[in-house]
Amino acid sequence: MNDGAGRAMRLPMFDAPEGWADDDHAEALEAYLKSPPEGWPIPAVGAARDFFEQAFAPVAPVPAAALLTGYYEPELEGALARSDRFAVPLHASPPGWSEGRPWHSRAEIMAGDLLAGHEIVWLETPIEAFLAQVQGSVRVRLAKGGTLRLGFAGKNGHPYRSIGAELVRRGAVSQDAISAQAIRAWCRDNPGGVTGLLSHNPSYVFFRQLDLPDAAGPVGAAGCALYPLRSLAVDPAHIPLGAPVWVESHGTERLRRLMIAQDTGSAIKGPGRGDVFFGSGSGSGAGERAGRMREPGRLTVLLPRKGMPG
Repeated sequence: MNDGAGRAMRLPMFDAPEGWADDDHAEALEAYLKSPPEGWPIPAVGAARDFFEQAFAPVAPVPAAALLTGYYEPELEGALARSDRFAVPLHASPPGWSEGRPWHSRAEIMAGDLLAGHEIVWLETPIEAFLAQVQGSVRVRLAKGGTLRLGFAGKNGHPYRSIGAELVRRGAVSQDAISAQAIRAWCRDNPGGVTGLLSHNPSYVFFRQLDLPDAAGPVGAAGCALYPLRSLAVDPAHIPLGAPVWVESHGTERLRRLMIAQDTGSAIKGPGRGDVFFGSGSGSGAGERAGRMREPGRLTVLLPRKGMPG
């Protein structure tokens, strides 16, 4: 579309979105092109910002208020063989398990040998193994050299229950102070209560080994490597995987970014939930930012305008 003088007309997006004009639309487009839904617009030529504005229309956020959290790919030390130091396993999926059908609960798995022989790698502490499951991916620096990349392979079919919410319910941590860091601190100070706390969440995640370049992010539900601060985990029952989403957070992070729905999560349910991927590695600051990210905000989904070619 042009204005008669050969200049592209900039179609209106949403009501004066703060930060839209300053965002890196080329970076967002790079992420979008890794997982576009079948039949959705693909740019031929032209600027990335023009593509998003001309090919997509915003959908009013429902609900208007969203809850935004964060996740990342941890980097932990571990070993391929059990030892006194490395004694907590991450497991591959077992025989007799199938996705979507309830298997044994976390408490049953932790109490017995149900997954004996299916250990992929051994970590140092139960809480770090638990949080790796929550994140759904992990990089493990092996004691004898090398790095192992693990990604989500499935879960045991039980509902996810937040151990952070459980600590708040007990009065052990205030609602305002709960974070991954606060959970780690509680586990460090209460070693005898860790097993009981973790058992509050019956969901258990299985892993698979991934062959990925070091520079690549983990693989999300859309089947592509995730992009830091561009990939968003959503509930696909409400937001299509591959869709661009304008993300605004109203807290410390103050995110104003165009992200792509490229992942899902057990705790990410409903139209007003988004989980921002912050990146990989222990020294990048991704874990700290993801751990404290819990902010109100708004998610505005961009859907193809009618008549736009795919």
